[in-house]
Amino acid sequence: MTAEEHKARSARSYKLLLWFAMMSMTMMFAGLTSAFVVSKSREDWLKDFHMPIAFFFSTATIILCSITFYLAKKAIQKDNRKATSNYLLLTLGLGILFVMLQFIGFNQIVQNGYYFTGAESNITTTFLYVVTVVHLVHLLGGLISLLIIIYNHFKQKYNASQTLGIELGAMYWHFLDFLWVYLFLFLYFFK
Repeated sequence: MTAEEHKARSARSYKLLLWFAMMSMTMMFAGLTSAFVVSKSREDWLKDFHMPIAFFFSTATIILCSITFYLAKKAIQKDNRKATSNYLLLTLGLGILFVMLQFIGFNQIVQNGYYFTGAESNITTTFLYVVTVVHLVHLLGGLISLLIIIYNHFKQKYNASQTLGIELGAMYWHFLDFLWVYLFLFLYFFK
């Protein structure tokens, strides 16, 4: 086996492992949204709950993250290191902004008199909290991988012929983006 064949085989293996991980996360969120659907029939379910405005902004932010990560991948494939650096750092900044907007959204929910836990909580906001916090935990993994990618990029481990780390990071990031958009639309329209 040549070095190129070994490299291609390793890349396929890493991508397959990532696909399995993303499929298992999809199953977990499918279970959470199914529980949401079943719980919606409860008498204490909030029928007039409105999503906080910060969640709309966080949705736009995470879509921008996906675009900037895609542009970083395209830039490294053209060996444009400066553009890759800029897009990776912009993705990181937008990812952090997304997390901040999520917490601002939680604060807006509490300011409207809805609580996630305790005696004053209700099942609707508790579900919203669980779903978004579980997504944030996965996003934290994405941010850590992005920091590793940025570190490796500045160590010059990526170039037009070696893009695997950025490709894997972009796959996971796009998955997280798609997942949040799905969750947001589900929670917004399925009241």
